[in-house]
Order: sequence, then structure tokens, then C-alpha cells
Amino acid sequence: MAEKLIDAKEVALKNNCPECYDNSGLRLTFRQKIKDTKFYKSITSEISHEIICLKCNSIIYPVQWTDDIDRVFEYQKKAFTPKKASTYIKKASWVAIISAFVLLTLILTLIYFVEL
Repeated sequence: MAEKLIDAKEVALKNNCPECYDNSGLRLTFRQKIKDTKFYKSITSEISHEIICLKCNSIIYPVQWTDDIDRVFEYQKKAFTPKKASTYIKKASWVAIISAFVLLTLILTLIYFVEL
């Protein structure tokens, strides 16, 4: 089973970076987890976030956030609407379901005719 995070939303922040003090490089990224197997693909409700400074190439952890960054993050978190959690059945699942149905029908038909 493969699990990956896809970028659901990216926002440029106008706050100063706590590392390099530049005010044009911060990016807040929201990511949503997707599970992908041979039989189904599922979008989960699990969300992660990350703030990166593109100028100094550093990850800004919540411990380093200023009050301004924290306020902007809370606002963006409320404004963010993730993709709806759902599951899509793939072709292999449909083949397995139909095969099981045909096999069950065949077995029941054979049992019926053997009893006659």
C-alpha cells in the first residue's frame, strides 16, 4: 500500500522569516494524505502543514513561529477546505467482485441441479 501526501493548498505569507528576516519567502503548504492500493484509492481526512522559507531554504517549525505567523496560520487553517474524504474502487476490485458473484451463482446452480 502506498501512502503519499499531495499539496492541497499553498499560500505565500507576508510575514518575516524567523531565520533570515526576509518578508517575501515564507510559504505555508497544506497537504492531504492519499492511500493507493491495487484495489482502491482513498483520500483521507488527514491533513498536515508546513511553513518553508524559500530565501534561506529552512523549515519553520511551530516553536519558531512569531505571534503574527501564528495568527496568519490560524486564519489560513480556518479558510482551508480539504478535499472530501472518499474511496474509489479500482478495476481489480470490480473484477474480484464480479468473479465472486459469478462463482457463487455457478455453485448454487450446480447444487440445485444435483438435488433434482
